[in-house]
Amino acid sequence: MRHHRATVSDLHELSALETAAAVRHGDVTALEVVDAALARAERLGPALGAFTVLTAERARAAARALDRDGVDGAGPLAGVPTAVKDLTATAGVPTGRGSVIYDGWVPDRDDDVVGLLRGAGTISIGKTAVPEFGLPCYTEPAVGPPAVTPWDRSRSAGGSSGGAAAAVAAGILPVAHGTDGGGSIRIPASACGLVGLKTTRGRIPAGPAGGDPAGLSVHGPLARTVADAAALLDAMAVTAPGEPFVPAAPPRGGFLGALAGPAPRRRIALAVDAPLDGVAVDPACRAAAEDVATLLAELGHEVEPVALRLPDEGVAAFLTLWTVLSLGDPVEPADEPRLQPLTRYLRARGREVTGAAAMAALHTVQVVTRAVVAERAGYDAVLTPTVALPPRPLGWFTETGDPADDFARQIAFTPWTAIANLTGEPAISLPLGWSAGLPLGVALRGRRGEESVLLGLAAELEAARPWRDRRPPEGWNEV
Repeated sequence: MRHHRATVSDLHELSALETAAAVRHGDVTALEVVDAALARAERLGPALGAFTVLTAERARAAARALDRDGVDGAGPLAGVPTAVKDLTATAGVPTGRGSVIYDGWVPDRDDDVVGLLRGAGTISIGKTAVPEFGLPCYTEPAVGPPAVTPWDRSRSAGGSSGGAAAAVAAGILPVAHGTDGGGSIRIPASACGLVGLKTTRGRIPAGPAGGDPAGLSVHGPLARTVADAAALLDAMAVTAPGEPFVPAAPPRGGFLGALAGPAPRRRIALAVDAPLDGVAVDPACRAAAEDVATLLAELGHEVEPVALRLPDEGVAAFLTLWTVLSLGDPVEPADEPRLQPLTRYLRARGREVTGAAAMAALHTVQVVTRAVVAERAGYDAVLTPTVALPPRPLGWFTETGDPADDFARQIAFTPWTAIANLTGEPAISLPLGWSAGLPLGVALRGRRGEESVLLGLAAELEAARPWRDRRPPEGWNEV
């Protein structure tokens, strides 16, 4: 990690770890850092659709307290500004879940991850935008502007962590919290040119009330650097009592510490064909993954092309569970017509699923997981494009007005990401591909509990082909 004496004017250029070091060394105060993030959020956030609410006074109060009490014991990321995804309950802060139904709802308690981020010293400046209930892979809610990628504001930032990704990519925040139930961290990371890590099932606590019974959705970091992603993962990966899924213990010294060791040689499977029938992969997305495969081989890793497929029954089981999980947000019958068309469509399909069919889908997921994991046994990671198409124009998913077509387009856009949610494995998207000035993510999926392996490979790739100094064409220098 580099350290130079930071000034207020260049705070948006710093990584999270550099920001924490600047506060720790007294180069800047925590209040100066927070004020700079808030000013940038107020200036750039509305055009990006990044935030649902800014909690300016809460953030400034936390920064003043840190400046008054000092950083000793305040956590490794003391003074680092961040934000919480608006699906995650934050006590005393509006948590609208992207829906007119919950617009203005204020929880009276935090989800566990909010307290963990606070305990690490980060200071949240607000809530980041999400689509309704986090269901689609784009962020175009009825309650606010769409989240767009800073690389081209006519194109979607992805979803459902679209607001978080837009905020980090625009330099408003160095890191942000996201969740991922079918690709919701990795898809926005791809669209916005970021590192996005979907964690092992159970790695980060989902309580006290969060989480889904199928274990599809997990928390994870969005960042501009691999080291920052590892540091934010360390902040959130704290065991909580009563969690239903318990992964392998983190590496000694944490995930950030694991990056300091030597890089072992790895065996990697390259799969560039879509794992589903009838899905075409854009040549640029395919070429990005193949290019990274070449780079990994040059770095000394063994890369082997393979044909990996998600069984049809696995696809059907995921879709069944997704429609059932869409019913997880209580909505009064009289309010159902106020929901967006896709949400109504998914919830209507979910109501058609019997209890026996839902149990059968859960069982099928277990069977398919065993088969998928066995198929890639012997490989440390599977390399794929993150998504099958470049960032989509705003309104592309919904342009026909048919929610069934909307859902079909989502499947065609992101055929790989849900595999890791089904299996519970970690997966990371890296900004290593580019097409016509737009970022294209390249993804690595690893074994359960082995985020450190993925982060180690990611750090090697980042060192070999740095992406940190690439900046969106608009807004970055508006300080």
